[in-house]
Amino acid sequence: MTAEPISRYPVPEIDGLPEDIRDRILAVQEKSGFVPNVFLVLARRPDEFRAFFAYHDALMDKDCNLTKAEREMIVVATSNANGCQYCVVAHGAILRIRAKDPLVADQVAVNHRKAQITPRQRAMLDFAMKVSQASHLVGPEDHEALAAHGFDAEDAWDIAAIAAFFGMSNRIANATDMRPNPEFYAMGR
Repeated sequence: MTAEPISRYPVPEIDGLPEDIRDRILAVQEKSGFVPNVFLVLARRPDEFRAFFAYHDALMDKDCNLTKAEREMIVVATSNANGCQYCVVAHGAILRIRAKDPLVADQVAVNHRKAQITPRQRAMLDFAMKVSQASHLVGPEDHEALAAHGFDAEDAWDIAAIAAFFGMSNRIANATDMRPNPEFYAMGR
């Protein structure tokens, strides 16, 4: 039985990658027990891999007023709106783990307005969805709605940046036909 391709593009062998990229992939494999397909698909272009993960890490790993679970909520909600199976499945798994809630990712992916989340998180996702789907319509009232829930201007920037970055990521994943790893489906359930 032949393994299903993880992308419409060929993926490089880990051993043939530049040392920094190989080391990062092997560290992720050691931590999670598998290599998420996004690492292999993007590794075919080393400079873009480095730039992608540098910005990813700057957004998703920094110390800020958004919890790591809330950042994953933004990814899951906007990725679903963008029709990105890879990001909904992969980041849904991460969200379930970070939120310690086996239901939240599915709820947020399908309809964040009906999900069992806080009013603050709903406001955050309303803003993220507007940035993702109609950023040209974002106005002062959107920032005021965030402020009413305790978000400041820097928080609004973070929400917008995460939604925008993953919009790009969603488009690459869709264009490359990137497949979610089977391991993601059961994580955090």
